[in-house]
Amino acid sequence: MNVKIGSPAPLVRAEAYRRGDAEPVEIDLQAQRDNWVVLFFYPRDSTFVCPTELYAFAELEDAFEEEGAVVVAASTDSYWSHKAWFESHVLLADVHYPVLADTSHSISEAFGVLLEDGSAARGTFVIDPDGVVRHASVTDQNVGRSPDETLRVVQALRTGALCPVGWRPGEPTLKAA
Repeated sequence: MNVKIGSPAPLVRAEAYRRGDAEPVEIDLQAQRDNWVVLFFYPRDSTFVCPTELYAFAELEDAFEEEGAVVVAASTDSYWSHKAWFESHVLLADVHYPVLADTSHSISEAFGVLLEDGSAARGTFVIDPDGVVRHASVTDQNVGRSPDETLRVVQALRTGALCPVGWRPGEPTLKAA
């Protein structure tokens, strides 16, 4: 992985599909300062595991928003591929967050998730309001990730405190001795 925890996130500016917009929209993650950003990569459009993850993130989009976080997805497919798939797959009907079209592979490469076949590994990155990477996880393409766990990580990071394993909002944090 090219990104280091505690380091500035790579610059991201790309064309994206966003439901309801007639044309591609340009997304610049630098413009998201003052928000937490959850950027997650998925391998490809028109696959089997990916729509389950995209749907699960969409189900939690309001919860992320309550935490001051925006959700952005990315794959190496084109805007037109995203548009065709998202507007025809039943599980993707409620996905309203932007989906980056990383056809140049530059974003996937910058985040260290680009695979030899030109697809992306399942990478999840949490970037704080100052543009610093605070969490990163990458898993094999065959295994879906847990958006619930990503939300819990955002909630824990936002406390600024030491959060024990399995910590949930409302539970005590730890004090350094």
